[in-house]
Amino acid sequence: MKKAKGAKGKKARNFRAAKKPRYAQSGMAADDYAGEAQPLQSPVVSVIIPVMNERATIRKIIREAAGVHPRTEVIVIANGSTDGSAEIARRAGARVLRYEKALGHDVGRSIGARAALGQVLLFVDGDMVISTAQLRHFVYAVLHRGVDAALNDYTGPVDKTAVHSVVLAKHALNIVLERPELKGASFTAVPHAISRQGLSLIGAEALCVPPLAHARAIRLGLKVEAVHTVNVGKMNRRRPQRERRSPLEHLIVGDHLEAIHWLITQSNERGGFEDYRRCREFAL
Repeated sequence: MKKAKGAKGKKARNFRAAKKPRYAQSGMAADDYAGEAQPLQSPVVSVIIPVMNERATIRKIIREAAGVHPRTEVIVIANGSTDGSAEIARRAGARVLRYEKALGHDVGRSIGARAALGQVLLFVDGDMVISTAQLRHFVYAVLHRGVDAALNDYTGPVDKTAVHSVVLAKHALNIVLERPELKGASFTAVPHAISRQGLSLIGAEALCVPPLAHARAIRLGLKVEAVHTVNVGKMNRRRPQRERRSPLEHLIVGDHLEAIHWLITQSNERGGFEDYRRCREFAL
């Protein structure tokens, strides 16, 4: 009886050792796991999360992001955070890049992309919890369908008399890019994912201005698709004080103008569109 009990106890210990670990949160890879923690080697997916004072959500966001693939690294860019977000992220298993000064909108994406080691770069924000199941759609599109830029198929509300200027800007840019079927899908909205090849062609610096990265991706011939819808409009936390001080709407519209300016520099003052038979010289 004692022998049987001992065998049963050994079997139970082996079972506990073989249980699937929460590898992504602790820096372990599932296929490397052998009962003891081993460092994550050659991540396939890099999840990039800019954070500024998001202690209420960052742990949950890391947990969901870490499960998108067995070999995932989570990179948190903590810029100007003073509420302990960086330490919470570190304890949750993320690789934390800390900056004392606030970097400004979207700069963290560029910094995270430069530091990323994965073949797929998945971008999420630090203030909205998106489930692992939702995030996997974007990773899958890049890994298994050859998509270079997998976008959130969120177009914004257009069934209104007065459509928000940011929504209009997104639709307008896609029309100028001759991709009207993308509607309001854009690098501006998370989540989205890009391939390593896509990053090398777009340039990490372009990610500071998401519409510019979007324009470059399409004009350079990358495979850009809207792959899955996540209604971030309902999830996005309202920040009335910031909006009164520096409306994000103005910044994003300006970003789209910068993207259009880049398009003009790549072709002509009409962005490559024909002037047809208009004889402007007679009006001068």
